[in-house]
Parts: sequence; structure tokens; C-alpha cells
Amino acid sequence: MNISEIKKILSKQPEPNISLAGFESSVRNKICLVTGGGGSIGSQLCRLIAECAPKKLILTDIYENGAYDLQQELKMKYGESLPLALEIASVRDRRKTDVIFERHRPQLILHTAAHKHVPLMESAPEEAVKNNVRGTFDTAESAAKHGAEKFLLVSTDKAVNPTSVMGATKLCCEMIMKRFSEKYPDTAFITLRCANVIGSSGSVIPLFERQLKNGGPLTVTHPEITRYFISVAEAAALALRAAAEAESGQVCIPYTDSPVKIAQLAREMADSYSKCVQNANQKPVEIKFTGLRPGEKLHEELFYKNENPVLSADKKIFYASLCGVSDNFEEKLSALFEAAEQNDSKKVIQILKKICPSFTA
Repeated sequence: MNISEIKKILSKQPEPNISLAGFESSVRNKICLVTGGGGSIGSQLCRLIAECAPKKLILTDIYENGAYDLQQELKMKYGESLPLALEIASVRDRRKTDVIFERHRPQLILHTAAHKHVPLMESAPEEAVKNNVRGTFDTAESAAKHGAEKFLLVSTDKAVNPTSVMGATKLCCEMIMKRFSEKYPDTAFITLRCANVIGSSGSVIPLFERQLKNGGPLTVTHPEITRYFISVAEAAALALRAAAEAESGQVCIPYTDSPVKIAQLAREMADSYSKCVQNANQKPVEIKFTGLRPGEKLHEELFYKNENPVLSADKKIFYASLCGVSDNFEEKLSALFEAAEQNDSKKVIQILKKICPSFTA
């Protein structure tokens, strides 16, 4: 996604209508469960699934406010025609997860629940492991043991050669998908590895918007820092398409244009804001460089060299195969979970490096 496309979204122009053709038949009359259903991608997934006449839609989230708002939105739009269940639950609670799977028997699971904020997870690596890695492991295993057909993990490009705890934990999750695809052949385990989602909670664009309302400055960590971007609508639609088309064990990566220079994005947003204000006394908004934050990369990557991605005919999505799951993976995961439960941050980092050799803290 380039800057002109981002500007269209920021100006509140509607995005092109998402075609349901790539996934509608795989959702229709299915029992679908979305973890983190009240979040940015999770809520959009729920909206798309609702359009496809599922047998039932279950949204789970530990944050009740977002989940409630989405529940009311869907009820107002679909009424009784949409069988909808809301479960307030954490993916960190395995017993509750099993209860939900036993109660609803979902066939398609879209797993978006995660801690995603890079600097915060640098200071709380054990929490990233409890939520991201253990939460994914337990939810995916419960899905397999309760006969689910497909389980899709929403991952991040920060999992490629990670420099952050958050990225390393998401790489662990991708490895879990690969290993479970071999261990549980009756359930398809698929990964969608997304770029930065425009407007998602904790992302740079909402931060810039708040800073502009306060008159600036806009804070950019480095003059040369770049990021790939994808819209919420694209991410959700491609997640459902990947769940419909990908093979178990595959990693799917949305096609994106060249990475966007964040300093240029900041300047474009500042200039657009200044034009809207139309105040003769308005000074140009300052761009302030603050230095890379803990765990932050200068440039993100979409693939590992050995993944051999193949681009779909319509150039919307790459299909690849994750390689190099760590030796003695289950034993290392057990040690990682134990260190996290003991809140031993140093040991958590040590074990993450053993599981993810490309992780540079």
C-alpha cells in the first residue's frame, strides 16, 4: 500500500468493496469463531463472516467494551437472522477455552487475540509469552481436539528475523502452526502474516492524528524508518481467503507495494492537516525524530529467504511454507511456558533465542 492509498483511507473515503467471492462458500453454513473479536481485525472479520450467512458466529474477547459494541452493531444490522454468541474470555484461560469449544464446536477459527505493542512487550516478555504463545498453543490444540476443520493465525511481519519480543513470540506461534499441521492432520493450520494495519490500536497513524489535534510535533523514531502497510479491510478479507485456499502448514503474506517511509507519511499528514485548519497563524507542524524504541526495526521484512513464496494469479497474496521449526520444539515450549509463569523475564528471553535463532534482542 502506497502513501496515496493511505491518504484516501485517512480522508475517510470508503475503501473499494471487498469481494466475498474468494471465501463466501467456505464460510456459509459454518460455525465460525473469532478470538479477539472486538479488536481491529477481529471485528472486521466478524462483519465479513456475518455477510456470508454462517451457521453461527462466536466472537470471544477479554475486553468487554469492544466486544459489546460489535455485538450491538451486528444485532442491529442482522437481528435474529444471524446466530451470534459473545463469550467474554481470555485465551490465557485453557479451561474456559475448552468449555467454549465444547459448547459451540466451531469449524473455522480465526485467531487474532494477541499482545501487539512492541515497546510494551519489551518490558513484559513473560506477558507476551502467556498471551501470544501459550494462548495460541492452547486455543489451537483445543481446536484440533474438538474436531475443528481450519485454524488460521493472524501473525505479523515482525516475526521475520525478529528484533523484538513481540516478533519472536509471533514467530513461535507460526512454528506452532507448522508443527500442529503435522501433529493434527485432520485440522488445517494456516498463518496469515500481515504488515502494519492502518488505524489499528497502537499503530503509528492514530498516534499522529492525536499529535496533530494537539498541534504537534509528530514524533518519528528515525528519518529512514520504513513500514509495509495494509488496511483493516484487506487484512480481514485476505485472512478469510487464506483460510479458504491455503494448505495446512502454509504461511500466507498479503502482497504490498514498496514500504512507506514513515517520515514522508508524517509530513503528508501534517500538510493535509494544515490545509484543513486554514489558519493564517498556524505554524508548520514540526516532525521530531526521537530515536528507535526498544525492539524496533529500521526496516521490516515479509519473508524468510528459504520460504519460496509463490504469488497468486491476481497478485493479492503470497503462499509460502515456513521452514526451520526448532529442534525439540515441544520441550523448549514447555520450558518457555514455565519461565513465563514464574515471571522470569531473563529466562524467557534466553529460551526465546533458543527457539528462534533469528531473534536478536
